[in-house]
Amino acid sequence: MIAIRRERHAPPSGARAGSRPLYAIGDIHGCYDLLRAVLAEIGRDLAERPGSGAPLLVFCGDYVDRGPDSAKVLTALAWLTRSAVFETRLLEGNHEAVLRMFLEHPAEHERWLAFGGRQTLESYGLEVPDVVDEEVLTKLRDALLDAMPASHEQLLGRLEAYVRVGDYAFVHAGVAPGIALERQSREDLLWIRDEFLNHPRPSPHVIVHGHTWSDERPTLLPHRMGIDTGAYETGVLTALHIADDVVEVIQAVDDHHAAPDFEPVTTGSIVAGSAINAA
Repeated sequence: MIAIRRERHAPPSGARAGSRPLYAIGDIHGCYDLLRAVLAEIGRDLAERPGSGAPLLVFCGDYVDRGPDSAKVLTALAWLTRSAVFETRLLEGNHEAVLRMFLEHPAEHERWLAFGGRQTLESYGLEVPDVVDEEVLTKLRDALLDAMPASHEQLLGRLEAYVRVGDYAFVHAGVAPGIALERQSREDLLWIRDEFLNHPRPSPHVIVHGHTWSDERPTLLPHRMGIDTGAYETGVLTALHIADDVVEVIQAVDDHHAAPDFEPVTTGSIVAGSAINAA
């Protein structure tokens, strides 16, 4: 059973998000049922705010790998991009980047299988042998292209590096400190960790990101908000509703998978958590 958990917090001091509804969704990693639950809760949320403008959904990357239903997740995201109900912006995660590299040069990217690619292939109905060589990798790539709808391939080719809304910037992994968003390298946006995570103010924007997690608690600090909560391991997928007067955590929780409810530790007006492990 999937439950919904919500917590309200004051936003970072002075940060403005604009007048229309804004939601950010953390790393999904093939957890389709959790995604459905989060989207349903956002739908209920929006039903209580009629006439407040077209809502913006920003997905922070890592849609595939590790969880069981990557193909279903990409189908849902492709549908959202065609929906007139939302404006949907999709960031590229490092897992999508490695998947695209496998599609282009399969023999050079066997590591994708251990990186979560095996589960993605299986979500398309493909069997992956225990032992692979260059020939097997090429056959797996060809079979994946045959099984993958064109809408999935097109979606993977249109993913964005960052999205900026008001005083917030949305990226997958983080930013190189002191460098303007438009000058960030794509490698840093997809892969950076400690240099960003340990910096007290890496950007003039409040950075909303995924990629790094330690447990089911989001990391909400005055200068950054980490919303990857390891859905494939913890059973918790996290989204944020961001407004000028509130930051609200919305979590879909698989009761058979997730840890007991946590007590957040507050620092000033925003929840503080740790985010130190790889995702």
